[in-house]
Amino acid sequence: MPIDQLITHFSKYIPLREIEKNELKQRVSEKKVKRRQYILQEHDVCKHYNFVISGCLKMYGIDNNGAEHNIQFAAENDWIMDIGSFHSGKESRLTIEAVEPTVVLQIDRPNLIFLYHNYPKIDRIFRVIVEEKYVEIQNRVLQNISSTAEERYLTFLTQYPQLANRLPNTQIASYIGITPEFLSKIRRISSKKQLPLT
Repeated sequence: MPIDQLITHFSKYIPLREIEKNELKQRVSEKKVKRRQYILQEHDVCKHYNFVISGCLKMYGIDNNGAEHNIQFAAENDWIMDIGSFHSGKESRLTIEAVEPTVVLQIDRPNLIFLYHNYPKIDRIFRVIVEEKYVEIQNRVLQNISSTAEERYLTFLTQYPQLANRLPNTQIASYIGITPEFLSKIRRISSKKQLPLT
């Protein structure tokens, strides 16, 4: 069952007691998402934390020229949400869309706050998850201002090894901030250096 996958994920941080597992089961809902279906659109308020059971989602923004800029991918056992919109109740500037048919477990703000207040262990787990995401963002910003395109590509392969063969070049290129054509060039150069491609 999908909830068992989430409980196993939480157990990597702190094992849950039966009462906590049962409460969690009551507070999350399952959602099946078709490829190219949105679970958040720009100008909507983000209402859920999303845990990916299967499939892949991407979060992106669109600039004034209509170009899409991927910020995050989330595949199995990962979280995705616009945390600023979720907690402030303000409109999101981001979109979350399914790259593949996807199954997620969702938890809304009232249920999350209930768990925070009543189950300190779950509060701690979510705090660590958010801290890890914050570290990812810091590393991403540093990469974007101090690394070459090839280094950003290799970091992508390290961070998302399970997605290298599941995403088209256009999606990966958007994430690392280059054109698909330049990504193809990097892959050719990498193969000559015998660096990992997938």
